[in-house]
Amino acid sequence: MRALRLLEWRSDPVLVEVEEPRPSPGQVVVRIGGAGACHSDLHLMREFQAGQVGWGPPFTLGHENAGWVHALGPGVAELEIGQPVAVYGPWGCGTCQRCRLGIETYCENPRGAPVPGGGGGLGLDGGMAEYMLVPAARHLLPLPDGLDPVAAAPLTDAGLTPYHAIRRSWAKLSPDATAVVIGVGGLGHLGVQILKATTAARVVAVDTRPEALALARACGADVTVSPGHAAVAEIREASRGRGADLVLDFVGNDATLALGVAVARTMGDLTVVGLGGGTLPISFFSVPYEVSVQTTYWGSRPELAEVLELGARGLVRVRVTTFPLERAMDAYRQLERGGLEGRAVIVPHG
Repeated sequence: MRALRLLEWRSDPVLVEVEEPRPSPGQVVVRIGGAGACHSDLHLMREFQAGQVGWGPPFTLGHENAGWVHALGPGVAELEIGQPVAVYGPWGCGTCQRCRLGIETYCENPRGAPVPGGGGGLGLDGGMAEYMLVPAARHLLPLPDGLDPVAAAPLTDAGLTPYHAIRRSWAKLSPDATAVVIGVGGLGHLGVQILKATTAARVVAVDTRPEALALARACGADVTVSPGHAAVAEIREASRGRGADLVLDFVGNDATLALGVAVARTMGDLTVVGLGGGTLPISFFSVPYEVSVQTTYWGSRPELAEVLELGARGLVRVRVTTFPLERAMDAYRQLERGGLEGRAVIVPHG
């Protein structure tokens, strides 16, 4: 079968022929219907180096995956051949306290995981191939009626990541609250929709690109703002002078972190999701009182079930551009240039 594989750090992946996987006891092979192209993959190609994480090349890319059960290993009884499923991407040890709760992103026994801190497409073979081997049936969630694998694939990360970041701040997102989304790309446009679907907060979207701001408005943003000298005043005016109860930074560079602090409300949340490499100096007077600053990584398996339900009900819709497997690098090049609206999804079987 064909697979798009990263053979070494700081290189472009290549499309090669590999053997079709066969499941061992407890394992499942999924026929891939869609695999999302994520900005994180560009970091693997351009920036990561040996020793930076607990795993490395070679492996097949693609950590946002959905498709149909193709083959079952001995002992797997809860799934059926042909059943549509989404793949929960982070694969932990399965036995520590966090993993038992379905929070495998924060597995506390990384030595017991297939690869420490990774999963399919992140150290192990992912879904940018015709078939994908999933090491345990618990990583597969049946798709709700009305949700197909192409639409479901990006929800497993681009939907789950902002959902987790927003859900942890639900208590602060009352009808008089304001949430600010910085960066309306693959994750940000879903963040806007998740805020509108699950909270009554006012949503302000920030981006440098006019087309991204138009997308934010189409996704339900109440106010859109271009970064610049007037941005802080505009956001504070939209929040009735109080500031943002939640700032979601999907960029994460110095400028966006500074903007986030400048508009955060006392006792608000500043959640950094983007991997822009910025830093945020912290001192007693550098942030508003009792502002919580945190990073988040992906989300839990129970949260993914909730995200899939939002997708099936039409409350969250991914803007998808599809590419055949042989054009996967075209998708990454467009993503790198900033020329994609929403999410690119690789469709190996056409």
